[in-house]
Amino acid sequence: MSINVGYGVGVMIGAYIAIGVTGGHMNPAVTLAMAIRGKTHWLKVIPYWVAQFLGAFFSSAVVYGTYIDALDSYTPCPKYSTPCTATIFATYPQPYLTLGRGVLDQIVGTFLLLLGVFAITDPDNAGLKKGIQPVAVGFLLWGIGASFGLNCGYAINPARDLAPRIFTSLAGWGKEVFVCAGCSIRHWWWVPIVAPMIGAILAALFYWLLIDSHHGKSRNENENAQTVNNT
Repeated sequence: MSINVGYGVGVMIGAYIAIGVTGGHMNPAVTLAMAIRGKTHWLKVIPYWVAQFLGAFFSSAVVYGTYIDALDSYTPCPKYSTPCTATIFATYPQPYLTLGRGVLDQIVGTFLLLLGVFAITDPDNAGLKKGIQPVAVGFLLWGIGASFGLNCGYAINPARDLAPRIFTSLAGWGKEVFVCAGCSIRHWWWVPIVAPMIGAILAALFYWLLIDSHHGKSRNENENAQTVNNT
């Protein structure tokens, strides 16, 4: 539960910090979905992705430096053990998880995230004020983590998984973070990169097809009804 709360609150604070400059983009999958829907210019996608990966990488270094004493004193497994201590930084599958179900897990989690983000930021929907949107997104992440975090830690963000994984490979864990001999899925590392992108694309198309494209019709019906009432 502390991970779920921390993830949600962390994203909420990050959104408050950056919402006035970038709209609070911290997830490459979110940036891609927003570009597909025309809410972010395509020329900003690559710079945002670079910033997101760099932010996640240096954040991993901060966590490592802050908790290195705890890592040194941890006895159930060696300090540089994958997946044991490596799971502090990146996601790894549960022993029972198959590759197909792992891919589905990340697609579903990211799909739910983007569906919620589109609804929260849609001015023609509930109409949440800009200052409240980060709180709603934080609760959304908390809910996704509590409901869909068991299988593989709900990365649902390529930057928050790949960048820490690269950091741990350089910090002492080595190539095991990419080729995990002790994991049920040895080459898991690509799943939290590719599957969230698929989930984001599906959410963008789904929300446009079933919600966004109907806003105009609803407005016209309301305006016609208002005209009839006035006459």
